[in-house]
Amino acid sequence: MSDTEPTGAQPARVADPGIIVVMGVSGCGKSTVARQLAADLQAHFKDGDELHPAGNIEKMAAGVPLSDADRQPWLAEVAHYARIHAREYGLCVIACSALKQRYRQILNTAGSVVYVYLHGSRDLIASRMHQRKGHFMPEALLESQFAALEDPRSEDNVVTVDIDDDIPTISAHAVETLRAQGFLPQPSEQCFR
Repeated sequence: MSDTEPTGAQPARVADPGIIVVMGVSGCGKSTVARQLAADLQAHFKDGDELHPAGNIEKMAAGVPLSDADRQPWLAEVAHYARIHAREYGLCVIACSALKQRYRQILNTAGSVVYVYLHGSRDLIASRMHQRKGHFMPEALLESQFAALEDPRSEDNVVTVDIDDDIPTISAHAVETLRAQGFLPQPSEQCFR
């Protein structure tokens, strides 16, 4: 399910956000949903985890939560990457946790950014983390992710999509919500490529 019905008067939106950040805690499906969303929108995709410096990955793999100081250069790199690739491709979809408002403020420096917040219960996300193999982020860090999360749902450039469905359906809900709230043009209005 998604928040497709705007409440009250709908604010004016930029039809082409340029950058869509699929965000949420580890295990919510950011990378998989962002990849599907990019394919659905014929946009460029990047997993923000690929931009982490080696030291960050080593810390997380060892079960050590990242500090704000650890995240700052990584977020700056994600913003830089998004800015360049949105210019090159017209639309860039990035998977990035963006847990705190100040992290989202760093990402907002990339240009016209909209966030798709993947929302789900702790139990659902924990079960997904338990099932995934080969990821550097251990299940033990999930609580630190929820503790760091500053709920983005009241922010103007955020849409929320529930994750209790399959990936194609979650992506379709994201597209529907982005269009309903004016962040993406309707299919008949414009093509990104």
